[in-house]
Amino acid sequence: MLDAINPAEVVATIFYVILGLVLLGLSWKAIEFFTPFSLRKEIEDDQNMAIAVLIGSLFISVSILIGAVILS
Repeated sequence: MLDAINPAEVVATIFYVILGLVLLGLSWKAIEFFTPFSLRKEIEDDQNMAIAVLIGSLFISVSILIGAVILS
């Protein structure tokens, strides 16, 4: 039988989702700040697939780190 949904767990889940998204946004801003060119222009306008794959892998690794910190 299914357990009842605990409202505290729902609130905590929503909080951690928002926290994770904010941290991912901050990591995007940090990466964009330290690069000497516009990442958005390179990915969208110039179709630079190498930078897109690099940024995607960075987001995956940062997501794994954030998830591990939240779970600990």
